[in-house]
Amino acid sequence: MDIKEAVIQGIRTAMDKAVAAGKLPEGDYPDIVLEIPPQKEFGDFATNIAMQSARTAHCAPRHIAESIVEELKAPWLDKAEVAGAGFINIFLDSRVFYQVLQHILTVQEAYGTCAERPEDTVQVEFVSANPTGPLHVGHGRGAAYGSSLVNLLRMAGYKVEAEYYINDAGKQMDNLAASVNARYLELFGRKAEIPENGYHGQDIIDTAKAIAAQDGDRYLQVSEAERLAIFKDRAYEEKLKALQKDLARFHVQYDHWFSERTLHPQGIRQACDALRERGKVYEKDGALWLQSTAYGDDKDRVVIRENGEPTYLAADIAYHKNKYDRHFKTMINIWGADHHGYVARVRAAMAALGYDTKRLEVLLLQMVSLFRDGKPVKMSKRTGQAITLNELIEEVGTDAARYFFIMRSLDTQLDFDLDLAMSHSNENPVYYIQYAHARIYSIYRQAEEAGIALPQRWEAVQWDLLQEEAELALIKKMAAFPEEIQRAAAARAPHRIAHFVYETAGLFHAFYNHCRIIQEDRELAIARLGLVTAVRFTIANSLAVLGISAPQQM
Repeated sequence: MDIKEAVIQGIRTAMDKAVAAGKLPEGDYPDIVLEIPPQKEFGDFATNIAMQSARTAHCAPRHIAESIVEELKAPWLDKAEVAGAGFINIFLDSRVFYQVLQHILTVQEAYGTCAERPEDTVQVEFVSANPTGPLHVGHGRGAAYGSSLVNLLRMAGYKVEAEYYINDAGKQMDNLAASVNARYLELFGRKAEIPENGYHGQDIIDTAKAIAAQDGDRYLQVSEAERLAIFKDRAYEEKLKALQKDLARFHVQYDHWFSERTLHPQGIRQACDALRERGKVYEKDGALWLQSTAYGDDKDRVVIRENGEPTYLAADIAYHKNKYDRHFKTMINIWGADHHGYVARVRAAMAALGYDTKRLEVLLLQMVSLFRDGKPVKMSKRTGQAITLNELIEEVGTDAARYFFIMRSLDTQLDFDLDLAMSHSNENPVYYIQYAHARIYSIYRQAEEAGIALPQRWEAVQWDLLQEEAELALIKKMAAFPEEIQRAAAARAPHRIAHFVYETAGLFHAFYNHCRIIQEDRELAIARLGLVTAVRFTIANSLAVLGISAPQQM
């Protein structure tokens, strides 16, 4: 039951009746917008439709509001009041909220799930780090945000595909092979240097040791070119498997892993040919240039270098062309803030190919700063290198890491308090939420000890026994969950669900402290058990969106 939509339709019907009765003139009235008042004495909903309609109706907003209220009749309505210059405050009949409670207990794990929208196909591409080493904390924010967005969009009814773009071609893979090669040669007493843009992490040494342990010095007998080719494939396979394992540990799953190698050379050639056919590229100084300034970029960009090698942009053009050719209605790229300058050139390329750039959304994640004891933490104690996602998980756990990454809007810099994330206190938001869920299972155990069994069917429960303010506030909060899912999905804002579930947990803890659940009045006890069961589903469904577990014990 969508209460808000029912109220909007009810007000619209009342306006139509007021027009038909001659109380208001005919006209093109604006859409009705409902807000939740900041204070409960102003009702469950409020609207300024009367003030918005004054120009159309050519009369005072208060007269418009009074005319609407006179005609407003609905089974969900307790009363409607005109306030101030023309606000309309709506007070709902408590039976409406009991229906919401019954609905939650009927659909259970499906509560909050919206009707399917199969025509709204969405591809979300996120993380897409080079398979040259372990994921770091910055990748963790992208992983948590991207996977939560995928969950959120699916719950909102969209048909979603999560994709990882594997940058497994180009210079960085050559540098990976050369770095492993240098470490391998060192193991056998040979002098070798890691290239200028090579990789110096402990994981490269471990890779070289693993190759040596398995195959000994056999690769000393082959040419350097052959050795580099072998090491490139071996290192790539190892790094990619490790990356996939780390992401799975972080509750991140993909529908498709797209290899950049598959674009070389045919995909890139096809993209360049398409640009040539449209007259959007030109040759200069032996290179092929994209006319990106024609589409808002600050300068034209090289697509094919003078030596015939494609640039990174060429591969990205081919990749995004492939995306468009897969006919997604919307494509969402989640990139780091350091890619800000890259957005214009990719959009320019898609516009040059004749694609609708409104279908491509690029969301930029701001930086993450770790703090311990109030001081910034930049390097791993273990390796002296940047802190990896795995190290963060080992320290604070997957659930806490995901919540802290998600709880702020992606366009704000995130200060990650390690001490808070590790604490088992109500100050830790993820602990506070999970404790609410676990506390409900504790209540179940108390009910069992008291000989009170949960009913097999909830229809016969006397919900009208729930009259306490703490009870009704909790039900009203849960009633907003389906709409919050839709709004968060539309805004690409999973942090809204993080806030929603935190607020729901807060209202539950307040209810628990105010209302005795297990008591002699069995009918009231069962009604309150039904209420906490609905809270359990709402919290668990919210946490599922965030990729966070809902424990039964803590």
